[in-house]
Amino acid sequence: MSNEKKNGNAFTNNPIVRAVGAQRIVVLIALIVLFAFFCIKSPAFRSYPTLLSILGYSYYITLMAIGVTFCLITAGVDLSIGTGTVAYSLIGGYCVVTLGMPIGVGMLVTILLGLIFGTLNGTMVAVFDLPPFIATLCTMMIVRGVGSIVSGGMSVTWPSVGTPQGWFRSIFRIQIGETMYPIGFLWIILLIVIMTIVLNKTKLGRYIIAIGSNKEATRLSGVKVVKYHMAAYIISGFFTGLAGIAYAATFQAIAAAGGAGLELDAIAGAIIGGTSMTGGSGSIVGTLIGVFIMSMLKTGLPYIGLQANWQQIITGVILIIAVGVDVIKNKKLA
Repeated sequence: MSNEKKNGNAFTNNPIVRAVGAQRIVVLIALIVLFAFFCIKSPAFRSYPTLLSILGYSYYITLMAIGVTFCLITAGVDLSIGTGTVAYSLIGGYCVVTLGMPIGVGMLVTILLGLIFGTLNGTMVAVFDLPPFIATLCTMMIVRGVGSIVSGGMSVTWPSVGTPQGWFRSIFRIQIGETMYPIGFLWIILLIVIMTIVLNKTKLGRYIIAIGSNKEATRLSGVKVVKYHMAAYIISGFFTGLAGIAYAATFQAIAAAGGAGLELDAIAGAIIGGTSMTGGSGSIVGTLIGVFIMSMLKTGLPYIGLQANWQQIITGVILIIAVGVDVIKNKKLA
């Protein structure tokens, strides 16, 4: 019998649990229990519009969370994703509404801005060895300022449903008859599958994990650490650009200098889903589950009479527990 089995228990040694991951299963159970709790406490929560609301909030948060998961796995972080999502969306919308560009060009601008600032973050962290917290905090302030300057401090409204260029909103929600269908969830699942393969089955993913586990040992083994370290932040920037499009499709108006705090929801979702703050391990599927817990709290708490401030408190408590579990797990493995 291996040491792992000797130190485990009936739950952790179960083949299914070992394959999926104990923490991911626990988080999934927590999501189901949370959903059941809100359904029992509030019959209105069980409505179809509530499901649409949960999914609508989760699209752009999930996209940010997928990207930042790669940064967290390298033992870094990207704090610019929240303001970046709004600023890139703001600038992309400005190109469409004010400059008269086609909607496709506005969407490409949104993604391109994400790639540019993701590359900037990667350069500062991987090449110049700046602390990720400081580097991305500076980028967060820069992108917020750039967005406000370009839009003149005014909010921007992307084309609405029914207008010639409003088709982009149907990427995430489509109405057939009187019913709205959240087809954006299908795109999210596709991206989750693709990025899970990238993380676990490709050289890029394996080297990103290796950098988070032991950067110096990875460098000494002949891996081009700078290249793959930068890639993690470029991936984060790309998904922030996608999140900007999802944000524009979700809300009618994009406010200048917005987005502060969105990064915390994405980072919290990734950590709750099992991504280690110390680097070296993470799960894209776990991140999705963690984001849905965040979305469930944001949507469900008002149904039981608790305001947004309570959501922040409860999220903070859950995050402390998730980080605490990660610290304890790492101590046991040390």
